[in-house]
Amino acid sequence: MKTALVTGGSRGIGKAIAQKLAETSNVAVGYSNSKEQAVEVVNSIQANGGNAIAVQIDVTDNDSVEKCFELIEKEFSSVEILVNNAGITKDNIFPRLKQDDWDSVIDTNLTGSFRASQRAIKGMMKNKWGRIVFISSVAGISGNMGQSNYAASKAGMIGLAKTISKELGSRNITSNVIAPGYIDTDMTSFLDDQQKEEIIGQLSIKRVGKPEDIANMVAFLGSDESEYITGQVFPVDGGLTT
Repeated sequence: MKTALVTGGSRGIGKAIAQKLAETSNVAVGYSNSKEQAVEVVNSIQANGGNAIAVQIDVTDNDSVEKCFELIEKEFSSVEILVNNAGITKDNIFPRLKQDDWDSVIDTNLTGSFRASQRAIKGMMKNKWGRIVFISSVAGISGNMGQSNYAASKAGMIGLAKTISKELGSRNITSNVIAPGYIDTDMTSFLDDQQKEEIIGQLSIKRVGKPEDIANMVAFLGSDESEYITGQVFPVDGGLTT
């Protein structure tokens, strides 16, 4: 059984991904501060017959990343499926955006994905098998008002994933990107009913996305069946970007 790490796995999209991957893999549910929520995800996985542990990982800290991987390797095996899902937002229009808010979003979303991916690749290269999935955003493809830092971080993930795919494809390591659209999570909970209806009006599929919609694509990209797919960006957005 392969081992997966989902950063930001304690809620929302990360939670759904962890639960889906647990159907076929050991899962490490990565969390930064939300330990109780991560444990709840682990308990739900175990209740359904899966194997899971909660692991603290601050993707902005090299030591934390290293300790996380060492714990996973001791409990299960080297990480063979990495889902770079940890992310934050600190929104403001560009003229008013503080550099600290720029730096923290870039460090978490983009550089954090670099740290986790570089550490995971050590085991993947040894095993000659690996799947890296970056959870980006449609904002990284087309930009978004008030989210220059977030959009830049998510666009950077696309460039990082494509480069990894070119460098490591010969080692049977794939690297792909999922770009969610409007998904019903804490990050979109601020939208009122009217705003949601306006968003739905822009979509081909007339509903807001569910975390499970993303999890299903992750499960495919993390499997043997996706071995000839790498360096690709998959919008899962109900037709928003068509």
